[in-house]
Amino acid sequence: MGHYIEVFWNGYRGYAAYLWHEISHPGWHNYFYWLLLVSLFFFLVEVARPWRAAQPIFRKDFWLDLFYMFFNFFLFSLLIYNAASDVIVQAFNDGIRGLSGFDLQAANPLRHFPLWAVLLIGFVVRDFVQWWIHRLLHRVPYLREIHKVHHSVAQKVFPAHQRYHWMENVVYRSLEYLPLALLGIGLYDFFIIHIFTLAVGHYNHSNISVPGWVTGGVLGSLVGLVIATGGFEVQLLENPPWWQQLVVVLGAMGLGGLVLGPLMKRLFNSPEMHIWHHAHDFPDTHQYGVNFGLSLAVWDYLFGTAYVPHEGRDIRLGFPGVEDFPEDFVGQSLHGWRK
Repeated sequence: MGHYIEVFWNGYRGYAAYLWHEISHPGWHNYFYWLLLVSLFFFLVEVARPWRAAQPIFRKDFWLDLFYMFFNFFLFSLLIYNAASDVIVQAFNDGIRGLSGFDLQAANPLRHFPLWAVLLIGFVVRDFVQWWIHRLLHRVPYLREIHKVHHSVAQKVFPAHQRYHWMENVVYRSLEYLPLALLGIGLYDFFIIHIFTLAVGHYNHSNISVPGWVTGGVLGSLVGLVIATGGFEVQLLENPPWWQQLVVVLGAMGLGGLVLGPLMKRLFNSPEMHIWHHAHDFPDTHQYGVNFGLSLAVWDYLFGTAYVPHEGRDIRLGFPGVEDFPEDFVGQSLHGWRK
C-alpha cells in the first residue's frame, strides 16, 4: 500500500511541476501553447468566414467553454486524475505481471517500426477505439446523461469541442489505455497524435465550412513538409536544398487537393457532418445518434451510422429537454450524479 501512496504523491507533484513548466516555458513541444495557437487560429477563421453568419462571435457560453477547455486538459488532471490514474495503471500492470508474467509496459510491438508508421497506426487505433467509446456514451443510460453536457451546446463554435463532463476524461482514458499500451505508444508519439486530433476536433466543432479540396491540400502540405524535412524518420530525400523542399511541399499540396479533395469529407470528420451529431432530434432510424467519429468519418460509413441529409447549417442543436439543463459549470459537473 505504501508503494501506491508514493506513486500517487509522485504523480501529483510530477503533474504540478509539468503544468507549471508548460505555462512558464513556451516552446514547440509545449502542449499548453499549442492549445492556445490552434484555438486562436480557428477563432480568427470563424471571425473572417463564419458559416452561420447570424451567429454572434462571442456566442452564449463562449467563455464557459473556454474554461472547459483548460479545465478538461489541465486542471482536472492536476486536481486528482493524473495522480489517481498513475496508481490504477501501476496496480493494473502489477496485476497482469503477477497473474501472467507479461510486462505490459515493456511490450512494444512497434519498436522496430519507423516513427511515421508508429504515429499512423497509433492515430488510427486510438480513433477507432474512441469511436466505440463515443457510441457507448450514447447507449448506456448513465453515460448518456453525462454526455448531455457536450450536447447542451446551442450554437457551434470551436470551444464547444472541449465542453464535456469530467467523467468523460475517465471513461475515454481508461478504455483507450490498454490498446495504446499494448502498441507501446510513448509520450512523444501521443503528444504528436494529440496535437493533430486537437486541430481536427476544433475544426469539426467550428463555425466554418471548408471545401474538400482545401482540407485535402492542407493534409497534402503536411505530408509534403514531412517528406521535405525528413521528419518522423521519413528518409526519401537526402539533404535537399530549400527550393527542392518548397517544390515538394507545393506539389504535395496540389496533389492532396486534387486526389484527396473529393474524399476528404468521407475520410475525415467535418463541420457539415458533425453538426448532425449535435442535432436536437435524431432520425428514427438512428435513435441513439449518428456520426460518432472524432477525427475519422470512415468508421461511420463502414458501420452504417453516417447521416448527412444536407449541409445542416441552420438545424436546431441540443436535445429534447435542453432548455431545463443546468447552464453553469457546477450544475453541469454534478449532472448525472444526482437526480
